[in-house]
Formats: sequence, structure tokens, C-alpha cells
Amino acid sequence: MLKKSVTEISEDLKSLYIETAKKLKGSDRRQFMAQVVQGLGIGGQTFAERELGWNRRTIRKGTEELTSGQAFIDGRSRSGRKKIETKLPNILEDIKSIVEPKSQTDRSFKSTRLYTRITSEEVRRQLIVQSGYQEEELPSSETIRRKLNDLGYSLKRVLKSKPKKKIAETEAIFEQIEKINREADEGSISPLQ
Repeated sequence: MLKKSVTEISEDLKSLYIETAKKLKGSDRRQFMAQVVQGLGIGGQTFAERELGWNRRTIRKGTEELTSGQAFIDGRSRSGRKKIETKLPNILEDIKSIVEPKSQTDRSFKSTRLYTRITSEEVRRQLIVQSGYQEEELPSSETIRRKLNDLGYSLKRVLKSKPKKKIAETEAIFEQIEKINREADEGSISPLQ
């Protein structure tokens, strides 16, 4: 018994196939395409390539996945930017050596995280100074901040120094200075006393 050959399908069905394939990814998409082509019968691959804009190699890969029952691992999992540790293998150890002396544990011992007051920008500067990295090869301070979090360090906000509160003697000192200045302006005391 021969399978039917495809001659025509409606425009609605074409657009449904195309939109569905666009919404699917990876193995699901390939297997969907293969099922559609198998349903079309003899000449289905040619028809799908010409009318639906699908790639024959993708359809064949989907057909192999359907017959074997196993999805093929495609190269997408290996694509993208590599971690900074692959480019600079010692970076995590160097970051630890800079941050460790300036870290402390949680006072309440509720967590195992370490707290540090050094900023990620300062860690980046210290990597250049202490470890000899070049400015261009180092990641951004945001990446260093993420690596610090991955290593278990929590960054504490570095507080700006606050002015000390006035003490009681301050007013008396300024009153004395104002008195001396007034007397000097009036000429009642000589400036070299």
C-alpha cells in the first residue's frame, strides 16, 4: 500500500504549521516538523521545504528522532559566553585571597555566609595591583560581585563616615573664639598676646 502524495493544503493549515513550528524549540520542533511531513505522505519533505520554508536537514533529523525515540542533543547547550573561570582559571582563588582577610562571619551564626566591607570595584583594583591582571582581561565589577556571591560572600554597604555629634564643650570653645575675635577687632587686645 502506497502512501498518498501531497498536492495541496489550505492556507490556514499552512499558517498553523508555520506558527506552531516557530513556537516550539529544539527536539520538540524537529519532531513536530517530521510528524507533519510524514502526515503529508510522499513528497512531504519537498513540499514542506518549498511551501512551509522548513529545512530538509532539520526535517530529517526530526524523523530520525521519531524513529529512534531519543532526542538528539544539539549544540545550543554549548553555545554562549564561557564562564570567566575558563578564561582566567585562577581568578576565584585570587578573589578569595583579596577578600578573605577583610571578611567576618555572621555575628548571630544564623547563616554560613561571610560578610565583607570591600566593594567589588576595590576587588577589581586589587586584582590588578596584587595579582597582576591587566585591566582589559578582567571582567566588570558586576561580574566580580556575582562571583563573590557565588563564593559565599555578602557585600555589606560601605557606610560613609558620619560627622561626630557635637559635644557640650564645642559651644563653649566657639564662644571663646568669637569673644577673642571681637576683642581683637575692637583693639582691646593685641593679636600677639
